Amino acid sequence: MHSFTQLVPLFEQRFANCLPFPAKPQSLYDPCRYLLQLGGKRIRPILCLMANELFGEINDDAWNGASGIELFHNFTLIHDDIMDKSPLRRGQATVHTKYGMVAGILSGDVMCLYAYKQFANIENYLPIAMKLFTDTGIEVCEGQQLDMDYETRDTVTLEEYINMITLKTSVLLACSLKMGAILGGSLDDNANKLYSFGKNLGIAFQLKDDYLDAYGTTEIIGKQNGGDIIANKKTYLLIQALECATESQKEQIKTLLITNNENKVANMVALYNETGAKQECINAVVKYSDIAFKCLEDVALPTKRKKYLFDLATYLLQRDK
Repeated sequence: MHSFTQLVPLFEQRFANCLPFPAKPQSLYDPCRYLLQLGGKRIRPILCLMANELFGEINDDAWNGASGIELFHNFTLIHDDIMDKSPLRRGQATVHTKYGMVAGILSGDVMCLYAYKQFANIENYLPIAMKLFTDTGIEVCEGQQLDMDYETRDTVTLEEYINMITLKTSVLLACSLKMGAILGGSLDDNANKLYSFGKNLGIAFQLKDDYLDAYGTTEIIGKQNGGDIIANKKTYLLIQALECATESQKEQIKTLLITNNENKVANMVALYNETGAKQECINAVVKYSDIAFKCLEDVALPTKRKKYLFDLATYLLQRDK
């Protein structure tokens, strides 16, 4: 069995070897090479490999599936950055900022197609794996659209928010785990349990991300804290605060949403504390974390084989420690 840190360099080597983008047209493929060379955590492909190894040695199908998943994930990043008008990705210029909007759109498109090209190399269980991957891709698009829609809405419920982050973020983590299991020959409930593990892990991870944006330090989150507050993003904390606030507190929140000054973050965080939104967010992280770990426990395999998945999930959910 391999740990996450052991698999990352193995995946990087395989990933580089299987992706010889053509030299021309240079304007199409240079942006692809640029983004992939920026690196990334590689969480999704490694989850695919770790799940695959639960059922035997990591096979070639899993390496191809993991590479396809990582290509798809990077495709979504290119297009998300365009929609969000983001200038930076992983501390460097985003693809559309560096190469232009046309290059951003087309290089994203071709990267998505290269993901399917990787999947075409899968020899066993291809129809099942392809359906899972395609259904997941559709859900990710639905989640991104909901995220964009919510930016223009005055109110969003907590239920709607959880549904959005499930589609936008969690289902690809869930797909990665179930994909690895399927390509390892697990077509029973174990694959579904791993899917549920990934889905709830993803929800908990995003809620923790919301929390850390407001309460984490720059060292922990790798960026200035309070970015979501400054951008007026509808996070779990903001939605919960509005649902629990008194009329006076609601007015204070609404005033902060239309103003920008040096006290905005501190004042909004104070309201998160006063309304109980901070504690409710912590409670929600615990809730979805517990569900995730229970799903992993229920996978009918010896605990020692699942140890590295437990360790990775624990690390992802305790980034402030």
